[in-house]
Amino acid sequence: MFPTEPVRSGVVDTLGVLKLFAGVTLLVALSWEVLAGDHTHLSCTYLTVQFFVCVIFLYDFLFRLIQSERKFRFFVRHLFYLLISIPYLTLLSWTGLRMTHDWGILVGLVPMLRAFLAMFIIVQWLARRNRMQWMFASYLFTVVTFTYISALVFYDYEVLVNPKLHGFGNALWWAWMNVTTVGAAIFPVTAVGKVVCVLLPSLGMMFFPIFTTYILQEYASKKDSDDTPPSAV
Repeated sequence: MFPTEPVRSGVVDTLGVLKLFAGVTLLVALSWEVLAGDHTHLSCTYLTVQFFVCVIFLYDFLFRLIQSERKFRFFVRHLFYLLISIPYLTLLSWTGLRMTHDWGILVGLVPMLRAFLAMFIIVQWLARRNRMQWMFASYLFTVVTFTYISALVFYDYEVLVNPKLHGFGNALWWAWMNVTTVGAAIFPVTAVGKVVCVLLPSLGMMFFPIFTTYILQEYASKKDSDDTPPSAV
């Protein structure tokens, strides 16, 4: 027996909050793993957190699949969300296969895609008044989150082999300089670091027009309001 519409809507809202919390938790766990870890082995705490976060994502997928009237169509259209919700690290550990820390961090970033989508709810809460403000909030959220995650990945892969990288502060500065297309005097030496070095300025150039459009629209709106004569009493 299917739940009524109010019950279904309440469950969906609850799952939305849980996904948001799970996304933030996963980001915090990844930060702790990179900043406090040994850059050689993945901690059991990180694996456990990622497993339960993926369970929340999988439960959300299965609930919406069961409630869908066209289950096969829903499954095909949302297959990508299912694939990035699977706890690959936990499954590999259960099979007894050992994975290096470098590959573990990369595989661990897969659920971060789903966490990133879950945290996108923040954008919807921040801006609901008009389309341009929603786009600007999306711009800020995407750039800040992607830059921070890129700094974490760059630091984890480069800290042991890059003599110019001294601490996470340098990695964060490097990431922001690259996303603004200014560049930094820290050059990546690993393959993953070089990929991130290409992605960051590409993201910055792609999203910069949104920032410019928002500023121009706000300026035009303010100018129109200043030029509008006061109404006669």
